[in-house]
Amino acid sequence: MTQERTKASPWWTPKVHADRRPFLLGRNAIQAAFRGYFAARDFLEVDTATLQTSPGNEAHLHAFATQAIGNDGAPQPLYLHTSPEFACKKLLAAGEPRIACFAHVYRNRERGPLHHPEFTMLEWYRAGESYEQLMDDCADMLKLAAQTTGTQQFSYRGGVCDPFAAPERLSVADAFQRYAGIDLLATVSANGDTDRDHLAAELTRTGIRIADDDSWADLFSRVIVEKVEPNLGFGRPTLLDRYPVAEAALARPCPDDPRVAERFELYACGVELANAFGELTDPTEQRRRFEMEMAEKLRIYGETYPLDEDFLEALALMPQASGAALGFDRLVLLATGAQRIEQVLWAPVAEPGV
Repeated sequence: MTQERTKASPWWTPKVHADRRPFLLGRNAIQAAFRGYFAARDFLEVDTATLQTSPGNEAHLHAFATQAIGNDGAPQPLYLHTSPEFACKKLLAAGEPRIACFAHVYRNRERGPLHHPEFTMLEWYRAGESYEQLMDDCADMLKLAAQTTGTQQFSYRGGVCDPFAAPERLSVADAFQRYAGIDLLATVSANGDTDRDHLAAELTRTGIRIADDDSWADLFSRVIVEKVEPNLGFGRPTLLDRYPVAEAALARPCPDDPRVAERFELYACGVELANAFGELTDPTEQRRRFEMEMAEKLRIYGETYPLDEDFLEALALMPQASGAALGFDRLVLLATGAQRIEQVLWAPVAEPGV
């Protein structure tokens, strides 16, 4: 006899809500604490529009498309943004020196314990300050989230992390060497160009599967996902730093090595929490990188997104700055002891078919 699958009760039923409520109260407390953190440091909280002419121009980000109908009845294509980044940088160009933003953002093709199609992104930007200052901010936020919820350590799927410990700072190249035995920078030229065949040979040598149509970016991502990420943020947080320029479309090159960029990601318990840049402000170079990303998106997925011409124009006015994007719901999950992202969302999006 075929056993029928038991349907889970909706989030709005009283019993399910009662089980989730402690996580949600923790969420509110962390958000209030973070707002106090930024206010005490002279950040202005801003609110950006969800509808944008471009949702972002990274090859593997997938947006929700819609359209606006004008007074003349003509449709204009629009997208739900995947990040408030473009709008925030326009505010930097307008003259705001320190801004922070809690934004609902939308990403298609993403659903799982740590992924939700609509989630909250906390972004903050510091004009005229180093991206290393953002590392200090991230360490402060881990501590503040833990203090606010009264937890001494984060745990997730059997792994633990001390949010009060000083984060390890590990370059991507060192991580590839340590966890995969691969000399990553030997596959990147002095001007940032990548050697796909060289990296493919390295993966084959170390026993990592490859496909004939894998690009350098595909191979890079496979090593990150299979070999590097599973080892990050255990015992103490990890700052995975200095990404190859080809994997940092919105970041400026490091002054001491143009093969790598001022980009880091924050990890705890193997969970990616934040992504930060020393921001690229050269509109010509930014356009070139966006066009490369969209060519890759067309190759893999058969679609592209338009460029935000206003954003590219604003870059010419934008001061040197650094910015970070933190997956707020994921941090709440770790700080409250939740196991799925839906547990820390007040009103989750229904599953397809439900």
